[in-house]
This record gives sequence, C-alpha cells and structure tokens, in this order.
Amino acid sequence: MSSSPQSSAPILAPASTALTVVGSINLDIAATASRLPTPGETVGGAVLRQQPGGKGANQAVAAARLAGASRMVGAVGRDEAGRSLLEAMASAGVDVQDIAQVDAATGTALVLVDSEGENQIVVCPGANGEVTVDGVSFAEEEAVLCQLEVDQDVVLEAARRTKGYFALNAAPAAPIIPELLERCDLVIVNETEYALIPALRTAPLVAVTYGGEGSAIFEHGERVAEAPAVRVTEIANTIGAGDAFCAALVLALRSGLEHSHALAVANAVGADAVRDASSQPALKSLEHYVEATRTSLAV
Repeated sequence: MSSSPQSSAPILAPASTALTVVGSINLDIAATASRLPTPGETVGGAVLRQQPGGKGANQAVAAARLAGASRMVGAVGRDEAGRSLLEAMASAGVDVQDIAQVDAATGTALVLVDSEGENQIVVCPGANGEVTVDGVSFAEEEAVLCQLEVDQDVVLEAARRTKGYFALNAAPAAPIIPELLERCDLVIVNETEYALIPALRTAPLVAVTYGGEGSAIFEHGERVAEAPAVRVTEIANTIGAGDAFCAALVLALRSGLEHSHALAVANAVGADAVRDASSQPALKSLEHYVEATRTSLAV
C-alpha cells in the first residue's frame, strides 16, 4: 500500500478534539427523483448533485459542528474527489492530518433519493479499503467512534488502541468480532440493525433508533431510557441523519448527560439533519440542543 498523510489542508489541526472518528470517506453522487425506480425501471426528471459523504466523514463533520472540533482517521485517493473531500472536512473544523492519501480511487456512493427523502445506496469503497490506524495515537481524554464501512479488523485495532471511551455505530449490520463488542462502551444501531445482530441483546450499552418512534438505550438487553422523536414535516434528506445522531449521542453522553436527555439531544440533532439536503448538514452547537431539550424532559 502506498500512502501519505494529508499535508496541505487549508485549516490547521484544532487545538483540542472532543471526538475522533475512524471510518469511511466517500463522494456521494446523488440523483433526486419523484420516486425510486423498481427493478428494471427508468425514472426520468431527476436532479443530480455531488456532495461529501461516507458514514465516518459525516460523523466527524457533525461532531466538529456540534463541539467545535473533531479528528478524522481514514483514507482518500490521490484524485480530485479526494482533495475536495479533505478541503470540505477541514473547512468544517475537522482535523484531517491522519487521513491518508492512497493510490486507490476515493470511495464513492451512488445514491437515489425520492421526494420523501427515502433512499437507495450503492457504495464503491475504493480507498476506504486501505484505512489503517498504524502510527495513529489516541489521547486518554479522546472518545473514539467507528462504523463498519471499513474493515472490521481495522475497527478492532482502533478499539485496542483507544485508551478511553470507544463507541461503535454497527452499520452496515454485520456479525461483530467478540473482542470488539466486549471493548465497546456504546454501540449505536437502528432497529433493523439491532434485529440483525443478535449479540447486541447482551451488550452492556446499546442505543437503538426507531425513526419516527424515537430512540432508546438498552443495558444488557433491558430498556433503561428512551426519548420521543422530534416531528419533522418537511424532509429533505435522511442520509446524514443517523450519522449526526451518532456524533451527538456520543458527545452528549460524554458531557455527562443522563441517558434520556442524551437521547433527546441526539433526536433533535437528527431532526435538524433531515431538514437539510446535505449528508453533512449545518448544525447548531451541542449546547444549543442541550438547552432546547431541557423543557421537553421536564414536561
């Protein structure tokens, strides 16, 4: 593998990082149409757009916008897409110094979106297949968040190297290496992923999202906290909402919020995310969402 760290980012590494994300970085090529096609069908009249994406990058950008800074560990290609994605992350406040530039093409996601925000996605991993944590160190105070869009052995190695809090967004759903699951302080999944990964029933702490039904936290399979969804009347894009939820929940729990309040904060962040057409939506500060949800908890 040929790789080198990014050395020409337009923004220097932030002074402190609340969350480090290890994971995928993609260019999203999205076509928005009135409805999704059935197999073999052509649907015309779509609008094409390209934008930054990848679950890892989406979570890192969301964390930076919520907390003021984050760090991303991943890989992009030595191509125009890779350069543009690095610039986009850096401009959002993400430390990109540990993103390698490799000879493989930058990861790409082909996305179809309908008028209700529902989507179908095909991912070409490209450079994401060469992500490594070799040479990367994690400070005692750093929380680390991973997903399963990169090789699970890489995620396991990141977990082994993490000195403090380690969270896993187990998406896309796959059997989790037992050692990795044992190391997780928190696992985040949607209800479909929760059903597909039976080992999560006995995991110490699992957060599950239920779309319009809100979210819940389970301790060793017992439901111990929940929060209702924030009702959204106009949905622009659901792609980045789950990633924004993940970043917000980790940051909220790490800030000392009790479980129900942390879920409410993450739900509010996810609601703002679906109102934005971008997979890396504009967000307010974490403190804003913390204060905005205090009233709902008191009712």
